[in-house]
Amino acid sequence: MDALQNLELFRELIRCGGEICLWQYDGEGNLLSSNCPEEAIFDTAFSLSGSRTRMLAYAAAQNAPVLLGTEMGLIWGAAFEKREDKLVRACVLGPVFFSDTAVRQIRDGMALYQDREISIAWKSRFMQSLDQVPVSQHVVFSRYILMLHYCLMGRHLQSNDLCVLNVLPAKGTAGPSSGPYRDRHMIWNAERAMLQMVRNGDLNYKTAFHNSSLISDGVPLRGGAPLRQAKNSVIVFCSIVCRAAIEGGLSPEEAYSLGDAYIQNAENARTIDEITAISIMMYDDFIRRVHRCRSNPARSEAVQKCCDYIEMNPGEKIRASDLASLAGYSEYYITRKFKEETGFFINDYIKFARVERAKLLLQSTDLSILEIAGQLGFATRSYFSQIFREVTGMTPTVFRERER
Repeated sequence: MDALQNLELFRELIRCGGEICLWQYDGEGNLLSSNCPEEAIFDTAFSLSGSRTRMLAYAAAQNAPVLLGTEMGLIWGAAFEKREDKLVRACVLGPVFFSDTAVRQIRDGMALYQDREISIAWKSRFMQSLDQVPVSQHVVFSRYILMLHYCLMGRHLQSNDLCVLNVLPAKGTAGPSSGPYRDRHMIWNAERAMLQMVRNGDLNYKTAFHNSSLISDGVPLRGGAPLRQAKNSVIVFCSIVCRAAIEGGLSPEEAYSLGDAYIQNAENARTIDEITAISIMMYDDFIRRVHRCRSNPARSEAVQKCCDYIEMNPGEKIRASDLASLAGYSEYYITRKFKEETGFFINDYIKFARVERAKLLLQSTDLSILEIAGQLGFATRSYFSQIFREVTGMTPTVFRERER
């Protein structure tokens, strides 16, 4: 099959993973075709962000496919068909988001173009069209671009061959020129929450880990291959997690030895997928080790099992009878034993565990108070606020404002 037939097959294949638009441009950057329902809007956005210009400049000197980031968080990927090193066709996939980008981020990105002649009507339609932009995982989208390159040139490439052109600041603006727009304050809040979970040995860490990965892809660096950048991010991440684990009670000898081993594994990794797996494994390993060393030796195995279950499932409706079945004792025995060993009644311990989880969500996410209340099993927002205030001395709203 020729390149055009390959592209038709590729367009049908990626529909299985979501409605991601495919664009074709000629060697001069003129749009030839697309399957985007909002073609005029997003073709303008592609040009407005400087992505078209950067793509053509890159294609003049390079053959490998490329990811193109923007201030607003929109991502495009491009692969090229060349003949005798001359660009014949540029195929662009996107736009996509790598995360559920907040509207505030889009507005901040749009503000960078305030000195350009953009109609209010276009801005309004653009904001309305953002609901159609799919969210794709970085790894999955990168593979699509490599597949697109194969369709055009018939050559297999690896993920570390994919180049990343990070966003450049708009004229007259300050700030870093690497990576899409990054809300530094949100990143700090998310990282603080992740490290606090390490210090606490909190086994219910997956929500915080996921939220942080949506907000930030890691340490922003200029230049270098994506694999090298991924390694650097994991090394930095491992270093700060190691120190948080020491603050949580893990011995320095164990923590540093473990951290060194994971850093070496990261250095030896050959793919970005392998790096991602090492990062997740490292974080889980440190948390479990801190959890073991923080477990109260004065507590019986049955009571510790009940405490772990409550902390791991703060959003569930947990009754004393459920914990009795879990521990293998009668409800009367486990209720009395729990109070003797922890100093709390079971319902109070559940209440405190939910409030601790709420504090984490208030610090590290943009979830509304109502959404957090629902996630943690509170019937109403007002009841959640009442319990939160009883435990902390302030309302959820005041707590979030103080923390941020």
